[in-house]
Amino acid sequence: MSATTSPAPQLAAPRPRGGIVQSAKDSLVIAKRNLIRMSRIPEMIIFGVIQPVMFVVLFSYVFGGSISVGGSTSPAAYREFLMAGIFAQTVTFATAGAGAGIADDMHKGLIDRFRSLPMARGAVLTGRTLADLVQTTLTVIVLAVVALIVGWRTHENLGKVLAGFGLLLLLGYAFSWIGALIGLSVRTPEAATSGGLIWLFPLTFISNAFVPSDNMPAFLRHIAEWNPFSATVQAARELFGNLPPGYPEPTAWPMQHAVLASVLWSVLIIMAFRTFAVRKYRSATA
Repeated sequence: MSATTSPAPQLAAPRPRGGIVQSAKDSLVIAKRNLIRMSRIPEMIIFGVIQPVMFVVLFSYVFGGSISVGGSTSPAAYREFLMAGIFAQTVTFATAGAGAGIADDMHKGLIDRFRSLPMARGAVLTGRTLADLVQTTLTVIVLAVVALIVGWRTHENLGKVLAGFGLLLLLGYAFSWIGALIGLSVRTPEAATSGGLIWLFPLTFISNAFVPSDNMPAFLRHIAEWNPFSATVQAARELFGNLPPGYPEPTAWPMQHAVLASVLWSVLIIMAFRTFAVRKYRSATA
């Protein structure tokens, strides 16, 4: 009699653990891993701080006396008007770093290793974006100290000021999900860095960040007023008390209800791009 051999059993891929609590735990583990990695490369944080500090100094002292804000060309008035825009630019430019980090992990095969573990599928991306949020928060704190040194001041209570920074960080977190999608969609970290910045420049400059939108041509003014970046900048100025006297009353809905518009824009961006990024993650690593 000939013995029959049964095929060797195949090992099934580990199933991701479900549940919101477990997903949160997995995300925190990944966030911790990325924070430890960032702490071992301090130049990432240093260079991330130097650029916005340069923007503060250059815009404050080079353009401070040449741009009219609320009918005034006072450098002090422009400095207070400017800072909300610089803060918003800083948190959104972290998008490039988020994309480059994820693209680097993809390039080195780390994402495939994470996929082989029994963990929530979205935890890898959520952990990365949370770590980027912590780094962005540190950058904003340093930038705020520099701004105070050059003369920036707030004129509202502490609660409103903290709310303003909260909206800025929420926008930065929302944009980090755009960076995550870009990082998963390109082949190299260099491409992710370029892809994460090229669209940010028109988004930030066609806005109310550096000049009042009323000075723009009509078609650009409408774009600027409905720009999610502009809504957060306007909301931060209101909460910081940095709208100068004589500043014209806005006519567009996002500018009239800037705080609400800022929250809505950020939440919509997070919901949309987190969904796209997680789907891309599953297909890119399958």
